[in-house]
Amino acid sequence: MLKRLFPTTKLIKSKPPHFTKIPTQMEVEVKLRLPNSQSHQKLSNFLSPFHTTTLIQENIFFDTPTTTLAVSNAALRLRFYNLDSYAVLSLKSKPELTQGISRVEEHEEPIDPSLARSFLTDPNGLLGLSNKSRIMEKVKGEFGVDELICLGGFKNVRGVYDWKGLKLEIDETVYDFGVCYEIECESKEPERDKELIEGLLMENGIDFVYSDINKFGVFMSGKLPSK
Repeated sequence: MLKRLFPTTKLIKSKPPHFTKIPTQMEVEVKLRLPNSQSHQKLSNFLSPFHTTTLIQENIFFDTPTTTLAVSNAALRLRFYNLDSYAVLSLKSKPELTQGISRVEEHEEPIDPSLARSFLTDPNGLLGLSNKSRIMEKVKGEFGVDELICLGGFKNVRGVYDWKGLKLEIDETVYDFGVCYEIECESKEPERDKELIEGLLMENGIDFVYSDINKFGVFMSGKLPSK
């Protein structure tokens, strides 16, 4: 599957976001799931004039041996972009996903990709960042984590499109157990934007359903969402 995805993908170097502070913020997104690769391709073809970039993402998750974070509805993630062009450490917690609208508390920090890679074989090295990283300080302090293991993760090919003032992210997510397709759109007016996106899909005969589980939830379940 990955061999099919990567050779024809033109990568555009993207600069990482810069964070001077790591304030608590609520990420609000519209999330709609596409049923198959045909729907994904049809939507990508329609949006091709609005394409701005393609991101190859590798997502790796960490937790305690007893899944302390997951039990507390939190996810600690390292995300690598475009073959280690840059990396981001994130902590998401308190997720809510209803009728295709997701709300989650999010913290993010940039991290050196080579340092981040070292934590895949030495997960507890992340805990050593607690005097420099507000995320890891929170993981140790608020959640009481004193040991980490690497859970593994998944890859995601994300096409980004600027359509009618919306930043549409069309995802092809490759798990060990299958592939899932989804539209995401970060939004300050999610109900309005969801209606716009639904209109786009219906006008072009593209089937969809509201996402009812996030990517981390799919990964942890070990199976694709039901149709």
